[in-house]
Amino acid sequence: MFYDLEFLEDGRTIELISIGMVCDDGREYYAVNSDAPWERIRKHDWLVRNVWPSLPLRGHKSGLVTVGGKVETQLTEPGVIDTSNTQVKPRWVIANEVRDFIQETDDPQLWANCGAYDFVALAQLWGPLVRRPKGIPVRTNDIQQERSRLGLSWDELPKQESGEHNALADARHNQVVRRWLAEKAKAA
Repeated sequence: MFYDLEFLEDGRTIELISIGMVCDDGREYYAVNSDAPWERIRKHDWLVRNVWPSLPLRGHKSGLVTVGGKVETQLTEPGVIDTSNTQVKPRWVIANEVRDFIQETDDPQLWANCGAYDFVALAQLWGPLVRRPKGIPVRTNDIQQERSRLGLSWDELPKQESGEHNALADARHNQVVRRWLAEKAKAA
């Protein structure tokens, strides 16, 4: 099971923004946390530039801007989260749906890319780690650790073609990279 979370972290807390999960059986899950601290998120430049555009929005506008001599499409007016979108859900709903999603897999193994904070934010859906539901793994396998174990560099990994910092697109890419790494491990 491959996953990614987008989150706001300030060195003290990790606040869930969105979560994407992908299973080898083809199931996928994506949700945006309606309870996220949106005003704080909108003040975070990196999140506004990288994560915000992939979220369900209303009242936003995009335009062409020049960045470093290169013309890019960027949000010119960020808008607000579209709470009428079915992907936008309260945290407790996400916790229940993620629990059910993970528990549908026999002996689930979680995989994430640089997943330490992702795992903390995932586990916090249910409160302290000791309160995680039955069947939820106590750890996440890390793609970067596996890459390092195989003696590969970051630049050798398959590149994500689109959707970077969209939790579901990132989870899909994690699946691609993990499969690629598994093939490299077999060949070694």
